[in-house]
Amino acid sequence: GSNGGLLVAACINQQPELFAAAVVQVGVLDMLRFHEFTIGFAWCSDYGMPHKDKSQYKILKAYSPIHNVSHDAGRYPATLLTTGDHDDRVVPLHSYKYIATLQMDIGSRKGEPNPLLLRVETQSGHSERKSTTKIIDEYCDVWAFIAKHTGAVWRA
Repeated sequence: GSNGGLLVAACINQQPELFAAAVVQVGVLDMLRFHEFTIGFAWCSDYGMPHKDKSQYKILKAYSPIHNVSHDAGRYPATLLTTGDHDDRVVPLHSYKYIATLQMDIGSRKGEPNPLLLRVETQSGHSERKSTTKIIDEYCDVWAFIAKHTGAVWRA
């Protein structure tokens, strides 16, 4: 999650045809406004200050997932985003905005066969302190999604 979610989203935006399925977990996905939400201001030392430095803005915009979904891109993989509705580290709006952008720009294309889905865990934060039941439920959903869209077969 977090930076891993950012990495997965950036990869599918840049080379969507390379993947059968993608799972973007609690990703930082708006690289131009991350500093405006909850603890995001503390990440300026990691990512830069797009609101103060034009060169950093340009770099971040080049890979910001929300800002780089292209209607003209190749076929996107089946994509599942996950977030928690009480996440105060990477607020859910990152996932909400990215899935809305994907569904508008990619999902609306004629003949687009792959699902673009969002899984929101209720009463849950940034992956930590989840009950064992919630952890198992999420892993089941994620692995079932991957298996369905990659043709994986479970063997005993």
